[in-house]
Amino acid sequence: MDKRFRKRVFFLALYLVFAILPVYWMVNMSFKTNEEILSTFSLWPNDFTLQHYRTIFTDESWYSGYINSLIYVGINTVISLLVALPAAYAFSRYSFLGDKHVFFWLLTNRMTPPAVFLLPFFQLYTTLGMMDTHIAVALAHLLFNVPLAVWILEGFMSGVPREIDETAYIDGYSFPRFFLTIFIPLIKAGVGVAAFFCFMFSWVELLMARTLTSVNAKPIVATMTRTVSASGMDWGVLAAAGVLTIVPGAVVIWFVRHYIAKGFAMGRV
Repeated sequence: MDKRFRKRVFFLALYLVFAILPVYWMVNMSFKTNEEILSTFSLWPNDFTLQHYRTIFTDESWYSGYINSLIYVGINTVISLLVALPAAYAFSRYSFLGDKHVFFWLLTNRMTPPAVFLLPFFQLYTTLGMMDTHIAVALAHLLFNVPLAVWILEGFMSGVPREIDETAYIDGYSFPRFFLTIFIPLIKAGVGVAAFFCFMFSWVELLMARTLTSVNAKPIVATMTRTVSASGMDWGVLAAAGVLTIVPGAVVIWFVRHYIAKGFAMGRV
């Protein structure tokens, strides 16, 4: 038993090293000068500097990228949940002609590479004058986030007994009142999990976000791919930007960590 336990601890420690090492190295680079990054190999900064973070917080081309990303990611997450909640309820509570086929079609949209839909979105937004706007990226990401949110929420909703719906109707609850005051609190774990995955996909997605924006709504992921200057790649600023990019995801994970654990327990994550 002790031997098996030690083996598990060894593999867990090995996994943590491989998982944490890239993050640590990025943090380490963010506090080094570019000269030190390129000339020496060290586990910690010998010439500690905060200049790269100052550059990000004082250069509008950098900090506006974070603001733009947060705006369209927030819009996308809210709209995805508003659309997915009633759709998931319909799939979990009602049987209708072609329901299984529609559900499968939704999931196939999620599995399709974003590049497939890039040209249609580009032509549509160019025609409508929506290029380089936050709502354009948010709506494009709905194509991928709504199916995922519906799939997650449908699993949580199916776990709620139908008798609760019937009892509420007998007690005189209208559907909106029942759905908002009784049903959604029962599946708040599912809402948290769905919100987390919608947020993370929209936050890290690069292809559509970079192609559908140019200046006014350019996200941080697009800005990070354009750090080459006349003097070469600015590794320190790029590392600092990477560290700051992790922060929103880490904050979201912290707030929904219990819901994600419950989602794993239910087999929906």
